[in-house]
Formats: sequence, C-alpha cells, structure tokens
Amino acid sequence: MVTEQDPIKLMKQQVGKAAADRVKSGMIVGLGTGSTAAYMIQFLGERLQSGQLKDIKGIPTSFQSNVLAKQYGVPLTTLDEIDHMDIAIDGADEVDPQKNLIKGGGAAHTREKIVDCLAEQFIVVVDSSKLVDRLGSTFLLPVEVIPMAITPVIRAIEKLGGQPELRMGVKKAGPVVTDEGNLVIDVKFNSIDNPAELEKSLNNIPGVLENGLFVGVADVILVGELQDGQPIVREIA
Repeated sequence: MVTEQDPIKLMKQQVGKAAADRVKSGMIVGLGTGSTAAYMIQFLGERLQSGQLKDIKGIPTSFQSNVLAKQYGVPLTTLDEIDHMDIAIDGADEVDPQKNLIKGGGAAHTREKIVDCLAEQFIVVVDSSKLVDRLGSTFLLPVEVIPMAITPVIRAIEKLGGQPELRMGVKKAGPVVTDEGNLVIDVKFNSIDNPAELEKSLNNIPGVLENGLFVGVADVILVGELQDGQPIVREIA
C-alpha cells in the first residue's frame, strides 16, 4: 500500500541526492538541518564511503546535522578552524519568487544563517510544496529570543503588526529550547511586503537573537517535484 507520504519522501530524497552530487572533493560544506538536508548528509556519507568523494569537511548547523554527520561518516570542522566555506546546503520552509526564504521550522535558523551566509554558494533544497508567491503565506516566521526578554519582545513584535506565539515542545513539557538555550516565538504576519525591512526591524529588537527571514542569501534553489508520478529535480538559479 502506498501512503501519501511516499511521493514527498521520494522528492526529498531526490533533491537531497542532487545537492550532495554538487559537492566536490576538498570542499568545506555547510550541513543544513531538517528532513531534506538529512538525506543530503546521508548521500554525502555514501559518496565518501564509495570513494567518489574525498577530503571534505562539514560545518553542522545544529545538533541534528552534527549527529547525522557522525552517523554517516562525514568529517566535521568548526568555524574557528576554517577561513572560507565552499558551499552550504540547507532546506527552507518557504521560498518566494525572489529566492527569499523563511527558515526555522527546526528552530536552528540562527546557526543556519551564520553558516549559509558565509558560504560562497548557498544551495536550498526543497520539495515543491515549499514554493510560495509571498513569504508568510503558509508558514509562521520564527524568531529566536533570549529567555529573559520574551515578554518585551512579544510586545515589540505586536507593535510591528505581528501575532506572536511562544513555540511549545512536542513530547516535552514547556517551550522549545534552541541549541543555543533560547526560546522561539512564531509570528503570523498578515502580509510580509518587504522581507528585507522586516528582517532588520525584528533583529533590532533588544533580546532578539535572529529571525527566520533569509533575504538575498540563496544562490540556487533545487526543487523536488513529481512528474507523471516520478520524482524530478528542477533548478531555480
């Protein structure tokens, strides 16, 4: 019996593999977070094991990507030890026609933004459900906040026209805590007309560490789609 999830899983696997295939020997690679990026890390490990790929080093963007890299045998390094990053591969929760993104569904967007912005090329891997005409239309905007500042930050976000809500844990009592020990506020905006302006306005609120708007960062979007029931990968450059 085929479940509804199978086509999406197939798309994610195909696009993860397509991204992993773009990594060349000797590269330093930013390892993204999330379900599609997880397949990319798996395929990188397989390419290393088969000898197709040599001497790469990964920079993880979360505990998840760190654990997966170790599981699949992808060697890791840190930002302190490198002077450049060749490529970063990461997922997104929304992608607009200008290649702007909303990220942070996995609460790793602060580390992701640091790594993805440092890379000489940032490749985004998504399935076709993540493409939107306007950011914020299907996904709330995550904002990482230092715990002591939660109440004033929520008030400041409301003044910007957002409807903020503290993200609560699943299978965990209480709020989600990020890898940095902070909290996440998910914000509904009726319309994000100027993502670049909103990104700056949110980050200027004292107590906000980072938000999930990635404006002008993505170089290439790889989109997994189904064509006649078969997964294909389309590139938006």
